Amino acid sequence: MGSSSRQALASTVGSLAAGKKLDATSGEQLLAAARAIGGSSQLRGLLADSGLAVRDKESIVQSVFGGYSVPARAVIVNAAKQRWSSDSQLVSGIEELGLRAIAGSAPKGVAVERELFAFGRAVSSNAELELAISSKLGDNTAKVALVDDLLKRASDPTRVIVRHLVQFLSGRRFGQALRETAAVVADVSGFDVATVRSAVPLSAPQLARLEKALSARYGRALSINVVVDPALIGGLRIAIGDDVIDGSVATRLSDLRLQIAG
Repeated sequence: MGSSSRQALASTVGSLAAGKKLDATSGEQLLAAARAIGGSSQLRGLLADSGLAVRDKESIVQSVFGGYSVPARAVIVNAAKQRWSSDSQLVSGIEELGLRAIAGSAPKGVAVERELFAFGRAVSSNAELELAISSKLGDNTAKVALVDDLLKRASDPTRVIVRHLVQFLSGRRFGQALRETAAVVADVSGFDVATVRSAVPLSAPQLARLEKALSARYGRALSINVVVDPALIGGLRIAIGDDVIDGSVATRLSDLRLQIAG
């Protein structure tokens, strides 16, 4: 995301935090707005046009999204008032605002980011399911029905988010979209997501020590998702955002082979 888009998003998120908290319905409407704006080059261009007067943008939002809640429309207008690096990043910004609203409305004790991680693991382990969900040729109605069937035991926020993603990947792979979304959801709760790959399952005491050490290193609480990957042979591979800590035996052996070959 470009610097102007980061500033635009930060400004909009800040105003969202300072104002009245959006409910789940408004969050879902913002996701629907992101799909509608993302699917219309004309609407996208108008709302992202820095030369168009705010009152004209307000009129467009009222005309297209008149059935939405007042808070949801206000967020869309506020986002359209900002200067974005591209019209597609305006769409991404509105999508993130919707995700934040939904995450913020989740009942206490519901770990939406963990449910998203678990669903992503289930999809990635089944090639047929992954194709059905991520194919550009697939029918969105069928995708939503499939998600509803698979997520019967998941929380409402998780179902709403995944329903949106299968309809609006916007050039992303499904796994990538889930990871980005989980990071946003975690940020709303005040922590980061760490994906830990281990050759063997980790015990509860090991997880507790790892979480304490990583939280101290990054200065923020972490939600840890563990993936058991025997191919690592031993050690851990940890990914937190763009940071990767690779202490796996497989990597060390690979490095050793390269040194020998050199």
